[in-house]
Amino acid sequence: MNIEELARENVRRLTPYQSARRLGGSGDVWLNANEYPTAVQFELSQQTLNRYPECQPKAVIENYAQYAGVKPKQVLVSRGADEGIELLIRAFCEPGKDAVMYCQPTYGMYSVSAETFGVACRNVQALDDWQLDLQGIADSLDGVKVVFVCSPNNPTGQIINPQDIRTLLEMTRGKALVVADEAYIEFCPQATLAGWLEEYPHLVILRTLSKAFALAGLRCGFTLANKEVIDLLLKVIAPYPLSTPVADIAAQALAPQGINAMRERVANILQERQYLVSALKAIPCVEQVFDSETNYILARFTASSAVFKSLWDQGIILRDQNKQPSLSGCLRITVGTREESQRVIDALKAENV
Repeated sequence: MNIEELARENVRRLTPYQSARRLGGSGDVWLNANEYPTAVQFELSQQTLNRYPECQPKAVIENYAQYAGVKPKQVLVSRGADEGIELLIRAFCEPGKDAVMYCQPTYGMYSVSAETFGVACRNVQALDDWQLDLQGIADSLDGVKVVFVCSPNNPTGQIINPQDIRTLLEMTRGKALVVADEAYIEFCPQATLAGWLEEYPHLVILRTLSKAFALAGLRCGFTLANKEVIDLLLKVIAPYPLSTPVADIAAQALAPQGINAMRERVANILQERQYLVSALKAIPCVEQVFDSETNYILARFTASSAVFKSLWDQGIILRDQNKQPSLSGCLRITVGTREESQRVIDALKAENV
């Protein structure tokens, strides 16, 4: 028996999530991972690297709870929101028995994490406007333990109708968790569901410092939920999920000064987004620019594969969404600096499509 044969069957068949860095490229304009375009400086204040860190660092939990408007007992911090996805599946889904549900086009890690653990996936494709197909969800709920809803949705950029999420929460009460992935909520804070936690014991919210907080390299995310859910996740999380430097920087980023700086960054990104949207709409090879509530733009192009490769060859790395259901011809563009946006605009104007 060779090494591959020793592995679990579902892992042998698994296609890993194609992250921006895994896809590669050798560009100098990186607009494929929805990162903040410039670095934010921090200085480490903790020098106790000879000791193991706290499992749930007190300053990080308390600062995030205050920022999110929830109680500290409703917050779990982890290695990015991606670990939160895994913890929820591990804690609530029996492999070979239960299923998770998501609505494509959406974030790819929900399916990859479920498949890794041998948990079935149910995809109820979104409607033409990328809102939830509530009837389709209702018809497919049997055996589902966790329903993932990304809002604003990656990669389409729009907020999921809050009334539809309420309907989904009523539909799943006592049957399944509803997990609202709010990775991009800082760009539309009015749309958060954090205030709904008291009303819905089965609501879970995922957050991250990777986007508006400009800390993608930190790998720090949060799960917001009622205490009963958090207590179960604490049973399956690693003993020391956050290193001391990560906790140190996260606590600083979530202090009042750090939150004010984040809001200034958001205001800048929203301004740059409008500039890029206006320019894209005037370019011949751009067929449609979709509304966005995030730090990226989804657009449909004529001959998108040729456009993608042409820009790639010029060192401008976008995210190809052609393989996602209903996104034929679509590319996703992170909102970068004005100079990066101009590089994109000039390169697209030069396309003879």
